[in-house]
Amino acid sequence: MIPTGKHQLPPLPYAYNALEPVISRTTLKYHHDKHHKAYVDGLNKAEIELEEARKQSNYEYIKYWENELAFNGSGHILHSIYWTIMSPIGMTGRPGIKTLSHINSYFGSFNAFKEQFKSATEKVEASGWGILVWQPAWMRLEILQAGKHQDLTQWSAIPILVCDVWEHAYYLDYQNERKKYIDAWWSLINWYEVERRLQMAMKGLVPLIM
Repeated sequence: MIPTGKHQLPPLPYAYNALEPVISRTTLKYHHDKHHKAYVDGLNKAEIELEEARKQSNYEYIKYWENELAFNGSGHILHSIYWTIMSPIGMTGRPGIKTLSHINSYFGSFNAFKEQFKSATEKVEASGWGILVWQPAWMRLEILQAGKHQDLTQWSAIPILVCDVWEHAYYLDYQNERKKYIDAWWSLINWYEVERRLQMAMKGLVPLIM
């Protein structure tokens, strides 16, 4: 169990320049060291403030801190997964047996899945994520959009593959060409990790580091 207010920024599983030319060293460093860290700090702050509210029985600002808890907590979880499901070009592998089986079973084909995932991710309104999840309630995969980090989701869904389309994830490298970024990002997907995450999600586990 992680103690209240003790969440930590996980290290990247590769060097800052490892994802070039798709994601530049500058983008990766700022994204991880500044943006992700801000979500970790925000999550810790929200937990500490809510703990203090319980001690004081003072819930005047409960709406604000609960929103901060959801926003920053979801941001921390999604970013932690995002780093692990990418690998340098040439080290990404191919979709694993379980991944491919479940994709074909529900989406009809890998190409149909790929087209839907890319389209859903590109069409996220404003800032957010495209997410492939394991949905225990349905016992199958599903593709979701997430507005910001926490909106438009389904309860119990476990992220397997996530693509960040907040502008800080790609603007330095692709400006406003989100589709171009998504097309390039696809070549970084670490299918070994996606397979591992699917197998763990089917057991109800959500590891934040590799």
